[in-house]
Amino acid sequence: MSGSSPHLLFVDDEATLRGLMAERLGERGFEVVEAESGERALTLLDQFAFDVIITDLRLPGIDGSRLIEAARDRYPGIIAIVITGYGTVKDAVDAIKRGASDFIAKPFQFDELTHVLQKALEQRRLTSENAYLRSQLEARYQFEGILGHSRPMQKLFHVLETVARSNSTILITGETGTGKEVVARAIHHNSARRAYRFVALNCSAIPETLLEAELFGHVRGAFTGAIGARQGRFEQAHKGTLFLDEVGTMSNALQMKLLRALQEREFERIGDNQTIKVDVRVIAATNSDLAKMVAEGTFREDLYYRLHVIPIQLPPLRDRRDDIPVLVKHFFEKFSPGSSMQVSQVAMRALMAYHWPGNVRQLENAIERAVALGAGRREIDSADLPSEVQMIPQTAVTPIVDFPDDGLDLPAYLAAIERDLINRSLDRTGGNRNRAAELLRIKRTTLVEKLKRLGSA
Repeated sequence: MSGSSPHLLFVDDEATLRGLMAERLGERGFEVVEAESGERALTLLDQFAFDVIITDLRLPGIDGSRLIEAARDRYPGIIAIVITGYGTVKDAVDAIKRGASDFIAKPFQFDELTHVLQKALEQRRLTSENAYLRSQLEARYQFEGILGHSRPMQKLFHVLETVARSNSTILITGETGTGKEVVARAIHHNSARRAYRFVALNCSAIPETLLEAELFGHVRGAFTGAIGARQGRFEQAHKGTLFLDEVGTMSNALQMKLLRALQEREFERIGDNQTIKVDVRVIAATNSDLAKMVAEGTFREDLYYRLHVIPIQLPPLRDRRDDIPVLVKHFFEKFSPGSSMQVSQVAMRALMAYHWPGNVRQLENAIERAVALGAGRREIDSADLPSEVQMIPQTAVTPIVDFPDDGLDLPAYLAAIERDLINRSLDRTGGNRNRAAELLRIKRTTLVEKLKRLGSA
């Protein structure tokens, strides 16, 4: 366990049992988080890589067996234990098939539970029996190589499926490393133009003096070094898709020529007066704020609206942290195909806690590095990750909030969280305010004041 306290998710709809077990397991060195239902447990699993999940088999809604299956799908290394008052051989076999390490029938002795826990933890440490499973990603978790089951990605998949059928110009915006070209290729391969070429051009990677020739081509002798005629990217993409990355770096003069090509669907090669007509769908992308550039006069307003027919905003990785386990599994298969190498839960927590300024591209590089450093071992640990990832605290489960369309009442939301934590601390301590204040790491007088403010004094 890399010397850290094991993080345990305890799921049971009986509040008394749940609280008692959480308290006693906490005394044994476990960091325990409680959940009263399978649905709540899934939300917590999306947010944090627990080492262990203990769940009642009979739960309202999602039952324990399905919850274990979902937990193992997200984290192949997680230890899963089922407890139930309805212990039968059939239930036990079903739970084991879905990934449970063991099965305990109620009523049980606490020492029996801790024995099963310690045995499972030791077994994982010694034998690494929970090898990193080959990804079994369902179709709903991907769209032409774009992975994710988070709410932002599900919305994106729906948009992509819709816009792929059109011929309209698309503007993809998003931070560096979010996968703008991957999205553009996905749109092309799901469109009626997929039988023709997808042509990509990074406008920021080519000197301004050569960019026009790259776009529109040239004839022999058009400029020094033009020893023969050459097709531009527009011609190459005829009947297909032209992807213009970092379109915001174009000069004003070239923006004007691009605007004309988009409006008229025609252009001339440099040094030629013959008009060439093309049938091209243009997908542009940028990590710049083009609207701000328009206001500042550095980007043409008419070109902006010509490109901005269908806007697609890609979410940064920090806004879809629950997709990180899916992406990590994918990159492990890419860089270590067929191996039994797996990532420790400690390392997974570090990956999920980091803010990823370089987004998916940075995560991919981090996993490639970890696989290289961990060659010959069965498990990648946090020490194999980049230093900036290792430095991020991983001690708390950070809630992921889906913002309603009409916004979020932040004071009310924070007050509800505060009230819940205070009530849980009082439940845990049997109403002892001194001990509750210690659990919350605040003064007793502060706790009393908060109770008065919340109307619970």
